[in-house]
Amino acid sequence: MGVEVLIPDFNGAEEPLRMVMQAGPDILNHNIETVERLQKPVRKRARYDRSLGVLERAKAYAVEYAGRDDSVHTKSSIMVGLGETRPELSQAFRDLRAVDCDVLTVGQYLRPSEKHLPLERYYTPAEFVEMKSEALALGFKHVESGPLVRSSYHARDQVADRAPTTAVA
Repeated sequence: MGVEVLIPDFNGAEEPLRMVMQAGPDILNHNIETVERLQKPVRKRARYDRSLGVLERAKAYAVEYAGRDDSVHTKSSIMVGLGETRPELSQAFRDLRAVDCDVLTVGQYLRPSEKHLPLERYYTPAEFVEMKSEALALGFKHVESGPLVRSSYHARDQVADRAPTTAVA
């Protein structure tokens, strides 16, 4: 059995990330959630650049602790429908690949309550297919993209060269 961990950004602290990476997860998941422009309204305490840094440092720590960068796959997730543009999504995909993120999930934002941000638009199934194709062309090893996709959607299938994975938060 493999292990996927879903982590916060630890407010930029190095030691918690080091501890997680020393444990040797198979997949390190940290979600950027949305495009850079919408980070503040969507994730009040998070920062886009800090999230990318978490994913990048996870790879570096994998080399430090396991001796090779393929010892862990990194993964992130994006919600769509919050008012982002397609060029902004494309940039977010490129930003994730620039830090060698391996796995991407893209799902439709669904407003959980009146206290949460309003939904700006629904994406069509064809648009989710287009986003998957675009992300795969950028070099992601696996992409899940669809209206009901969430971070751990089909987790056991996301990295073919790994044992089946159980997601834990």
